[in-house]
Amino acid sequence: MSLSKFTCDSILKKLRSMSNPENVKGMERYGISTKNTLGISIPILRDMAKSIGKNHDLAQQLWKTDVHEARLLAAFIDEPAKVSEAQMELWVFDFDSWDICDQTCSNLFDKTPYAYKKAVEWSTREKEFVKRAGFVLMASLAVHDKKASDEKLAQFLPVIKREASDERNFVKKAVNWALRQIGKRNVVLQKEALKTALEIKMLDSKSAKWIANDAIRELESKPQKH
Repeated sequence: MSLSKFTCDSILKKLRSMSNPENVKGMERYGISTKNTLGISIPILRDMAKSIGKNHDLAQQLWKTDVHEARLLAAFIDEPAKVSEAQMELWVFDFDSWDICDQTCSNLFDKTPYAYKKAVEWSTREKEFVKRAGFVLMASLAVHDKKASDEKLAQFLPVIKREASDERNFVKKAVNWALRQIGKRNVVLQKEALKTALEIKMLDSKSAKWIANDAIRELESKPQKH
C-alpha cells in the first residue's frame, strides 16, 4: 500500500479493530495508562509503523487523536529532522504514561537537534512524566548517540545527582536508568558514573540510596573494556 493511502482515519479504524480489552487490563498492572488505550502490543505497532513509513504530518494528526496507540505510532513514524522544539514541548506536556514517555523519547526525541538541551531542561520540571522524559533522554542518548564525547554525556551526572532524591517511582527509575546507561558507555564513563553513584548514596533519601545501590551493583558486575 502506498504511503498516500494511509490516513489518520484509516489508521484509527484499523487500531480500533484490533482492540483487546484483556491486554488493557494487563497493561494497567504494569502501570500503563488505560485512558483511551486499546491494548495493542508494541511489536504490532512497530510493524504498522514500518508499513506506513515516515510521515511528519500524519504523526501530528495521530498524536492529536489522544488515542494511546495512535500516539505511539506517531512517535514511531515522525521524522526527527522535522520535529521542532515547540512540538517537543507540546508532546511532553501530554505524556500521561511511562510507555508513551519512553517510546517517544527513545525513538524520536533523542534523534532531534534539541535532545541534549531538553534533557537538562526537563530534568528541572515538576510534572512527573516531563521530569522522567529528561532522564529517559539521557539514557537514550548514552545508548544511541554513538558520536557523543565522554564530556557531553558526563554533563548529565551532576543533574542526575541533583534529582536523585525525588521519591516518585517513575522519576527515580528514570534517574537510575540514565546513570546506568552512561556508566555502561565505556570505562571512562563507568568510573565517573560509579563516583557519582557513591556520592548519591550519601544523600539522606531512600530514593537516592536505591538509585545508587542498584547502579553500583550493575556497573561493578559488568566492567567496561578499555
